[in-house]
Amino acid sequence: MAIKRKMDLLTAVEQIVDKAKGTGLSSEFYRKADRYIKYLSERLELTKEQSVMMALFIDNSDDSSISISDFCKYLDCRTTKIIRYMAEIDVLEKRELVRCCRENKRIKYRVPIEVIDAFKNDKKYMPKDCSGLSCMDLFGEIENVFQLRSDDELTYEATVEKIKYLFDCNSQLLYVQKVRSCNMSEEDEMLMIVFSHLFVNNNDDNIRFHDLNFLYDDKHIWNYTKSCLNNGDHVLQSERFIEYNNDGGFVDRESFRMTAEAKRVFFAELNLSSMNQDKKHGDLVKAKEITPKKLFYGEKISSQIAELGNLLDDAQYKQIHARMKEKGFRCGFACLFYGEPGTGKTETVLQLARQTGRDILQVNISQIKSMWVGESEKNIKQVFDNYRAKVKECKITPILLFNEADAIIGKRQEGAERAVDKMENSIQNIILQEMETLDGILIATTNLAQNMDKAFERRFLYKIKFEKPTIEARMCMWQEMIPVLKEEETRFLANKYDFSGGQIENIARHYTIGNILHGDSENVIEELSSYCDSERLNAKETRKIGF
Repeated sequence: MAIKRKMDLLTAVEQIVDKAKGTGLSSEFYRKADRYIKYLSERLELTKEQSVMMALFIDNSDDSSISISDFCKYLDCRTTKIIRYMAEIDVLEKRELVRCCRENKRIKYRVPIEVIDAFKNDKKYMPKDCSGLSCMDLFGEIENVFQLRSDDELTYEATVEKIKYLFDCNSQLLYVQKVRSCNMSEEDEMLMIVFSHLFVNNNDDNIRFHDLNFLYDDKHIWNYTKSCLNNGDHVLQSERFIEYNNDGGFVDRESFRMTAEAKRVFFAELNLSSMNQDKKHGDLVKAKEITPKKLFYGEKISSQIAELGNLLDDAQYKQIHARMKEKGFRCGFACLFYGEPGTGKTETVLQLARQTGRDILQVNISQIKSMWVGESEKNIKQVFDNYRAKVKECKITPILLFNEADAIIGKRQEGAERAVDKMENSIQNIILQEMETLDGILIATTNLAQNMDKAFERRFLYKIKFEKPTIEARMCMWQEMIPVLKEEETRFLANKYDFSGGQIENIARHYTIGNILHGDSENVIEELSSYCDSERLNAKETRKIGF
């Protein structure tokens, strides 16, 4: 005798999906599955059609990119059949039971994890109660909405609806009251909220067009808005809510910030003094504090480094910069140093900076990549904002250094679905945009140039490959770092050990420490050879060469 399974949400879903297979959602299917559809409808307060669609979504909830065609294949029906259900699916989206991504004219769906958890626990999913928030909590919710919009998971209309809901739930807040008292059009009010979000959540006083365009579906409206902002006749400008930034005393018509008065009026509930603390996201290395170091390269690299050094000489740099600007070319200089580890890429940047008197803003990649969704993108944008500020305040243009940049200039993920892949792509897109408008000097170092995205490759004006040093260069390094060596000894070591400059330096340090601890060695070559064998790790690489 068959045991009757207790009815719950997942059982109803399972039965509906089983009975729907290959039926094209015929009337016969609805008759056979009526009991289960009715149960789901009553539990979730949905129509029968919405319940069937929800069951299909739950059955595909392991896929973060569900398409209507998936349903058509399973049901064995034409796309037009499912299109008739699109209004019902829109209701599910509005109820936050499914999320929709509309990207590149393709529509994909996913079931949020919190909805899956509700089904798993046999509970009706209820959206988060957003009433009675503090002003800071409200901006946290606004950030979540704009993140979904940025990821194409909300239409413009759905975004407006969600923001309106947040405002309705929190009408007690002074910020909400002030925004609504301005009686702006829906579009202008939304733009005002975006500016507020960028300032409050990102501490951003350098808001550019690419920070705003995520909001708009309609290109005509975006182009019109851009034109108004560029010409200075947008209502947010005439009401003195936002203003242009200045670049060296000149108005920058593509960079905006909220006015001090607007911040005072709209954000009275917030602690602005703590918000205005600078986020560094970068270590400043002063040119005068860099220790001089003699470097050895092959002939080709030496020539390239010398040319770059001439370019970075301040008088030369200013002349070339002015000429490039005059001719309408991009004024920024982006350089890529690539090659095996230990070949002197980072040290070359330091020595070029020291020789030309340029400070270095060194970016810590691990600090940029935050575990929190959306934080990494803010961090990378803050790096470039900080660099722009440094360029303005420094007499000599500093260098922005992305050291060991493999992690952020690699090939972009096509059709990225995972949050981490989307984050990587967002970071790269921001860097690419910033490189287009760079007015300064950027140097990136990498060990894995073969993995670099082609879009980055095009944006680096100078690309210098650092190769393992030649025998002659290795001889010079041994002599420079251990002056007691004779020429024939340096030749022996250079021939026997195919080391990079970094490895030779390691061995020289070992040798120096040994001398300090135990006194001068009686057999220098024997001691150095033992350090060399330890450095190489793989004993099979040793080649016996007569001395």
